[in-house]
This record gives sequence, C-alpha cells and structure tokens, in this order.
Amino acid sequence: MSASRFRTLLASLVLIAAPVFAHAADIYGYVDAQGVAHFAAEKLDARYQLFFKGGQQFDTADGIAPLGIARAPKGADGGSVTPAAQTLLALFEASPNYKVAKAALRDAARTHSIDYELLQALVATESGFDAQAVSPKGALGLMQLMPGTAERYGVRGDKRKTQEAKLFDPRINITAGARYLDHLIELFEGQIELALAAYNAGEGAVQRAGNKIPNYRETQNYVKTVLQLYAYLKPGMTTGHGQAPGRVRMEIAAPRAAAEGIDTAPPATE
Repeated sequence: MSASRFRTLLASLVLIAAPVFAHAADIYGYVDAQGVAHFAAEKLDARYQLFFKGGQQFDTADGIAPLGIARAPKGADGGSVTPAAQTLLALFEASPNYKVAKAALRDAARTHSIDYELLQALVATESGFDAQAVSPKGALGLMQLMPGTAERYGVRGDKRKTQEAKLFDPRINITAGARYLDHLIELFEGQIELALAAYNAGEGAVQRAGNKIPNYRETQNYVKTVLQLYAYLKPGMTTGHGQAPGRVRMEIAAPRAAAEGIDTAPPATE
C-alpha cells in the first residue's frame, strides 16, 4: 500500500472511531513517507494529528476503557473487537512489516503469557512496525532494543551476522524484547505501567522514583500511549477465572528539587 493510500485509510478510520471512546485518553498519530504509523499521547509536532479523542483521566477506576490484565492465561480468547480495535488492526494489517511480525508476536505472547495485544501496542509505539527502525539513542528494530539490553538476552554478533543485523530480524528482536518485558513485569510484580516505564527509561529510573513512573515527559507519554493502544485493542479482558479487569493507574513520581543535585533527564537506555 502506498503512503498516500495509507494516509487516506488513517483519516477515514479516525472519523469512524473517534466518537466511540469519550472517556479514553487522546492519541495522536501520523503516517510517514515509508508508510510507518507513529503514535503519541500528545501532539509532539505538526505532523501529529488527533487519532482518537478522549478525556484526560488515566485511571481505570475513573471511566477509561478497561485495560485488562497484562498476563493472560495461555490460549485466552480476547473476546469481541471494538471499532477502535478494528481501526488499529486495519492500520497494522496495511503494513507489510506487521504481517512478518505477527507470528513472532504470537509465539512470544504464548511463551511468556503476555497479552498479544500488549505486545502489539508496545511495538506500534516503539517502531510503528518498522523492522529497520533506529532511534536517535541507538535502539534497534521492532521493539527498539538497545545493544546492551539485547546482549543480556542472548543477541550477540558473530562471524556470520552482526548484532545489528540480528536485531533487524523480526523474530530475533521480538523474542529478546518479550523476554525483557517479561523480566520487567516480574520485577515490578505485575504492575504493567511500571514495567512499561522501565522499558522506556530503564528499571533503575523507576526504582529511583520510588517505584512510580519517573517524572520524565517522554516516559509519561510513552506509558500513556502504550496503555491506551492496549485498551483499544483489548478492552474488558478478564483473567478467565471470573475476576474483574485489572486496574492500571498513571502514578507519576513528583519532581525532586534540583538542589539535591539530581539529573532529571531520562537515562539513554532507549
């Protein structure tokens, strides 16, 4: 699909889906010249247009679309598909990179008992399903792994292929990225918002913030974006044992005084 047709699809789907979620957070997006979709919880620059309209609350107890349980039983059914989910899935399906990534995402979700939709939302936010994506800080591939993080999870260069080339392989990238996310979910005892904050800013930053989302605008925006895309893709998910959808809150650490000599810039981990 051409970039122009992709933009037309984006615009038409926004008109259909925007009125549906009056209590959800705003999501902005645009499609670049390569057909890659970019998402954010705020208008980062002039390219970003309103994708889904919502309110400013980000506590599932206050009316946001239910965010579900980050860890689902293996083989759990996601249930009905909402109009917003259809919108996102149409965008994903329009990307050739998404078709390549789907099987790897399914396998990673089963292996680590992480919702497939959560992995979808994370990859959409990180790279827009661009397998060749490189961030200004040097994060690579679909799940935007830093070389050091990738090495922790077994992705190293060898005589046949460099580490960079391996990280551009969707299956290798997703396998390593899902292992890292799995570790973070365990580390933060299932608090998905903290696991996502750590994926973006580093686990040390979350711990230094008192196990709250660090007071970095980039990280706050990132967590909101992933959680909202996840909510659109999988609203009302239960554990399969009669439990209500899990509550997820954006609890942000208060700024600490500059007089304490603390650097408030996010660490270059992503």
